[in-house]
This record gives sequence, structure tokens and C-alpha cells, in this order.
Amino acid sequence: MTNNYKKIKDRFSLKRKYLPDGTNGQLWLQQQLICIKIELLWKENKLRKSCIPEGCYTIKKRSSQKFGEHFLITNVPNRSMILIYPANHAKTELQGCIAPVTKLTGEGRGELSRKAFTNFKTLVNDKLDRDQKVILMIKSKQHDNY
Repeated sequence: MTNNYKKIKDRFSLKRKYLPDGTNGQLWLQQQLICIKIELLWKENKLRKSCIPEGCYTIKKRSSQKFGEHFLITNVPNRSMILIYPANHAKTELQGCIAPVTKLTGEGRGELSRKAFTNFKTLVNDKLDRDQKVILMIKSKQHDNY
């Protein structure tokens, strides 16, 4: 991925903490904490078993019968259909995707995901509806120098 995303000040930043049973993190827009998020643990980018690699990605709207309106993360290396949608337990509800939650209840677990997702969706849709590119930068908390 290119470093041109550094110049986009309105990008979302996902700051991860890798844990033995899941990946927890915080989702920020500029200096504002938007929500907490959960993912699968890091397993070398294995299909349906791992969270996605750190990097910069584009977020697009998507809709399906299963999840309703949600978001697609594009250009993930060696992966497809990486989504952002409501879920409260990474191991049982996610296959590499990302779920916003209101409160953490453990490693890769949280609660009130639909509430957190609704807040996130409002922010993303506001940008997409104004034809702005929505960027998600994923990094670990140890690497704040992006």
C-alpha cells in the first residue's frame, strides 16, 4: 500500500492490541474515539481464521440479505469479502471481518455491537454520501508512526 494515505486527515484509524484469544482495538476518526472493535486473532492472514494484515484500505458500502447494510474493506492482500458488521463474539461470528462494539467483555468479545455499528455507519455514510473516499488505516498500538 502507498503512503499517500498519510495525507488524508479524515481517515479512520484502527489501533489493535493482539491477544491470545482475539484482537481488540479502538477505532478513531482524527482525535475522536468512535468505538471499540473486535476481530479474530492474528494467524498469518489465514483465510477465515485470521484478522487482516495491518495496512491502509478503502471502505465501501455493501448490502446483503444476511447482514443488511454494512461495509466492505477493499484491497486486502490474498483476501476477499472482508466486512464490517455487528457481532459480539469474534470466534463464533467473524471469519476475518471486523465488528464494532460498545464495550469489551473479553478477548475478541464485546457487547452492544449494533449500537456501535450504527454510530460508525452514520459517520461513514456521511462521507460516502458526499463522494469522499473513506480510508481505514490498521496498525498495532505499538506502531503509532504511520
